[in-house]
Amino acid sequence: MIRVVLPYHLRTLAHVGREVEINVDGPVTQISVLDALEAQYPMLRGTIRDQATRQRRAFIRFFANGQDLSHEPGDAPLPDEVALGAEPLLVVGAMAGG
Repeated sequence: MIRVVLPYHLRTLAHVGREVEINVDGPVTQISVLDALEAQYPMLRGTIRDQATRQRRAFIRFFANGQDLSHEPGDAPLPDEVALGAEPLLVVGAMAGG
């Protein structure tokens, strides 16, 4: 099981708690985790990544083990701790302003 922590607005949309658990078939990558997340919670399609380009939305970031994984290739393996379920993948809504 892969653990994913969602920001408040996505938890509200999906009607879930702070953390969800999903099954991922094959290598554990950002793409495979997001595919599984959107399959289990279809209301999240288009919120984390663009539906047409499948690229991460500008104000969404991914973190694991204290590292920002937002600019890593989508098909790069996630850290072993995430793949084993020991650590969650954090989906964070970034803020901007001045």
